[in-house]
Amino acid sequence: MKEDGLKTKEKREKNWKLLYLRSAKLARAKQLGFDYPGASNKPEIEDNEPLNVLFICSRNQWRSPTAEAVWRNHPDLRARSAGTSPNARRHVSADDIRWAHSIFVMENKHRSRLKAEFGDAIANKPIHVLDIPDEYQYMDPELVDLLKASVESILGLP
Repeated sequence: MKEDGLKTKEKREKNWKLLYLRSAKLARAKQLGFDYPGASNKPEIEDNEPLNVLFICSRNQWRSPTAEAVWRNHPDLRARSAGTSPNARRHVSADDIRWAHSIFVMENKHRSRLKAEFGDAIANKPIHVLDIPDEYQYMDPELVDLLKASVESILGLP
């Protein structure tokens, strides 16, 4: 019985120490200007500031420019688009990554390419894979519907 009490006390003490260490690490990370791993990936923006969303596909020719056009005039968003291919109409840059609060990629391969090229810069950015294949033309009505439904549900937009 006494042994159980000691284990409980040790467990409480250990949990307290872990919480203290984690809060100290979080505070230090914030002081240095980066997120501690495991901290919230929710973008920190002002309540009235629009959310910067970056749409990525391969060549920035059909899918991501369509997404940018669809969301460009939304009052709560600022939209940009770029491509991961060296042949992209507009190649994604480090400035694009820094600017974005949230990144939407059309396929898993785009997320992989971003991680390979920008590693630490995107480590704490939310990246959403939309799973939209490269079989649509610019402003294709079906593509527009897919983009609206996906982005609205992810961002919780009306």
